[in-house]
Amino acid sequence: MASALAFSSLMTFAQQPNTAWESLPVPSAPWLEMMYAPAATTFQLWAPTAEQVRLRLYKTGHEGKAWKTLKLDKGADGTWSKPVKGDLKGKFYTFEVKVDGKWRGETPGINARAVGVNGQRAAVIDLKDTNPAGWEKDKPQYRLFESGAIYEMHHRDFSMSEHANFQHRGKFLALTEKGVKTLQGSPAGLDHLKRLGISYVHILPSFDYASVDETKLDVPQYNWGYDPLNYNVPEGSYSTDPYQPEVRIREFKQMVQALHEAGLKVVLDVVYNHTFNTEGSNFERTVPGYFFRHKADGSLSDASGCGNETASERAMMRKFMVESVEYWMKEYHIDGFRFDLMGIHDIETMRSIRKAAEKINPRVLIYGEGWAAGAPALPEGDAAMKAEVHRMPGIAAFSDELRDALRGPFSNDKQPAMLAGLLGNKESVKMGIVGGIPHPQVDYSKVNYSKSPWAEQPHQLITYVSCHDDMCLNDRIKNSIPNLCEEELVRLNLLAQTLVFTSQGVPFIQAGEELFRDKKMVHNSYKSPDSINTIDWSRRDSHKEVYAYYRELMELRSADLAFSLGDAQKVREYVSFLPSSETSVVFRINGKSLYERHELDYVVAVNLGDQPEIVLLPSSDYLLMMGLGVDARCNAVDSNEIQRSDNGEAVPQRFVIPAKSAAVLCPYSIIRMASN
Repeated sequence: MASALAFSSLMTFAQQPNTAWESLPVPSAPWLEMMYAPAATTFQLWAPTAEQVRLRLYKTGHEGKAWKTLKLDKGADGTWSKPVKGDLKGKFYTFEVKVDGKWRGETPGINARAVGVNGQRAAVIDLKDTNPAGWEKDKPQYRLFESGAIYEMHHRDFSMSEHANFQHRGKFLALTEKGVKTLQGSPAGLDHLKRLGISYVHILPSFDYASVDETKLDVPQYNWGYDPLNYNVPEGSYSTDPYQPEVRIREFKQMVQALHEAGLKVVLDVVYNHTFNTEGSNFERTVPGYFFRHKADGSLSDASGCGNETASERAMMRKFMVESVEYWMKEYHIDGFRFDLMGIHDIETMRSIRKAAEKINPRVLIYGEGWAAGAPALPEGDAAMKAEVHRMPGIAAFSDELRDALRGPFSNDKQPAMLAGLLGNKESVKMGIVGGIPHPQVDYSKVNYSKSPWAEQPHQLITYVSCHDDMCLNDRIKNSIPNLCEEELVRLNLLAQTLVFTSQGVPFIQAGEELFRDKKMVHNSYKSPDSINTIDWSRRDSHKEVYAYYRELMELRSADLAFSLGDAQKVREYVSFLPSSETSVVFRINGKSLYERHELDYVVAVNLGDQPEIVLLPSSDYLLMMGLGVDARCNAVDSNEIQRSDNGEAVPQRFVIPAKSAAVLCPYSIIRMASN
């Protein structure tokens, strides 16, 4: 079949029918390209359309000519291989494939596990040498009650600020440092995360990406990293020495280990949907045409908006993705994955990934963007879009319904929504509150983007109001609601997050929002300098009320499972919406607790309008557990400090919630249990 496929450059690159690709052999063994042993190292490459494959061995990862070039032998399943005698540890290698009479260019392989500087040559290493002390005992800690919150961060953003005493600024190791302080002495870095109450640290792409030159780290460079080069190797610019392959691997593991010891779990942002370039990519240089989708005219399909889209439905691309996820879990102890533009991938591949990952960790967290930048070249209904999440058990998607209903659409930074008191957004917010499931009190005909529920279970919905690829929340509010004073801006920020963190979905925040972050009104800061992207740790001290409120929201979720019931039927049974205007949301969570001592009973009221509202409570037993802009006597409070009932003082049953305020109410028995 390989010879039949290699008859035309044009046909090989673009126009092979799917039936031809599907008939290529698929190895049953794990996809390995380098197997090291002191006596000999075996190299192999899956290249079923190749006429020849050669291996080049180098002494360095970036300079000099190959000291040896060898032809690989063709074997079964489209795989070419060659054992090379001697101890090659510390050496580097590339493959080169000849298809249709043309050598396609050197590549470290599709599945390199270690590389030299800038990822152009793969490295021969023994991965056991990269394990930090105690690595075999490393594992995440799971608590009965935890916030479940995801904290999305970029390595440079998090640790480049001069307002905290990081030793390894912009590096993996910054997240291992204990005792980091702001200039005024408040906890920063890892200690800050531990105290904040989050559950997951979502690190933006940390695999080896193309846009940062690792040989010029003395020159300021910045990128989010959504430009994949080598998917199964940590990024060198985040290590202390990108020239030494073991260093980036060991330091990444040290980072994971430190986060686990702090009680935090690690989510890796993965970008399997496209590559940095096409012609020069490891995929295209190995099996031209196979790993990318094409249109009927032979041109590249581009649902990623980055020039290409990968073909997850093809057997070896699916195998690559599944085994890559397994590798990050086994070798690096990763606890979860966020899929960039998940809507480009096919549903069956996402199901296969979930099934494989669960065998390693039944509690693995998998979520992604349930959309694409364009229409993927897949049959209708096959793409892993948000609307199909109900067909992907155990996989979640971001909800832009609640996000845009609160702050305005992604497409228009100046257009406000419910935070400005605008009408027509309430049902979209309610949809987010219940976790995107069918609920008798949500009118989906009035939801902004989804006219029917798309989640089977509430944990399949990621609820948020900001993330990296958009304005941060403060900038967005300032841009869409002009002339706010800082107190008003803080208030709207906290009101939005109150709804995020009391929802039944999985709450998600962009790093630094808890410090009142701003990015100087830049919407798409993917390659903006540190001056735009860096989190200013002085805000930990200048905006203590913001940090305190975020932390309180996370503690609220950790008090019991009221705000993360985890079951659609329980949400329908326990969560009910109380009468309120179109500019407010009031709901009750009432039902049986895991504890026998009490039943769950919370009322959450958020008034985004300009007038006070009356909430008729089910009884006169409620206390103010957490108030923003309102005290226990229903007085409006100008301060953004948290308000509470004093000495067990119950709030009036006819509770008046002032304009632009929020209240979380519950009986005294629940407050007492939480304090214990």
